[in-house]
Amino acid sequence: MASHSRYFREGVIAGLIGAALVAVWFLIYDAASGRPFRTPSLLGAATFEGVKDPSAVPTAAHLILPYTVLHGVVFAMIGVLIAYLIVSAQREPSRVLMLFIALMCFEVFFLAVVTWLAHPVLDELAWWAILVGNGLAALGMLTYLLVGHRALGRALLGPLWTRAVREGLIAGLLGAVTVALWFLAYDAAAGVPLRTPALLGAALFHGLRDPSALQITAPLVLQYTVVHGAAFIAFGLATAGLLVLADREPRVLFAFVMLFSCFEVFFAAMVVTLAEWLLEAIPWWAILGGNLVAALVMLGFFFREHRVTWREFLHARR
Repeated sequence: MASHSRYFREGVIAGLIGAALVAVWFLIYDAASGRPFRTPSLLGAATFEGVKDPSAVPTAAHLILPYTVLHGVVFAMIGVLIAYLIVSAQREPSRVLMLFIALMCFEVFFLAVVTWLAHPVLDELAWWAILVGNGLAALGMLTYLLVGHRALGRALLGPLWTRAVREGLIAGLLGAVTVALWFLAYDAAAGVPLRTPALLGAALFHGLRDPSALQITAPLVLQYTVVHGAAFIAFGLATAGLLVLADREPRVLFAFVMLFSCFEVFFAAMVVTLAEWLLEAIPWWAILGGNLVAALVMLGFFFREHRVTWREFLHARR
């Protein structure tokens, strides 16, 4: 009972820390835009009243307060789940996998709910601001919980996880460079070098909706290249972490296969959801081809680094 009381208390505190970090982040974001409390007002209106025209939504307490309460309750529930998984992982380290899956589900769930309930307001909320806010929340929650469970933190930062970080960085960079070279060749063959990264950069950071209005500039290419590289490195780190667990328990490779499959599906869904018009400017086969080639390169690297684990896994399936 004492253990249950402890992780419940820690989980609620961690969740409130995450909720506070998101709230402060969007307060800064809204203030920098000259519209304090605009984001909670929009999300409150979308959640409780339904919104067709975001421009007609007022910045009002009756929208901000209910959404803030809901926001805190949801984060507290997620914090309790993460705290439980951390307590469990101290007894069974392989349960760190469940912690990773929970954090990924948290991000995907939040984006899905925002897309479903608040799709009309997405034009006023920058995608990167949502992602940064949730990233800060996850980091703050994990930091608080791992400080209270230092033994698990030391285990996670031990030699095996140092190896995972190294492999994740290398694999992520290999994937990012592969996709970049693929589209460099594709754009060069079409007679417009660097068009794809410039187009994606303009869509992500400047809200471009008309490909014919694109002007290819170095800042656009660099902006997208940084995001592109960071996304692949994050994916590489997650994958390498799973493989470190798989070295101890080969069945975890099922999660590895699922992660790669979800990566392809998630990327395609993101393009369709956020910028469906991109499919008219960039053929679907080019997007799919680039990501498949990158996946094969990363898989080849991981296979070379974990030959024994793969052999044990394949042998166990016979």
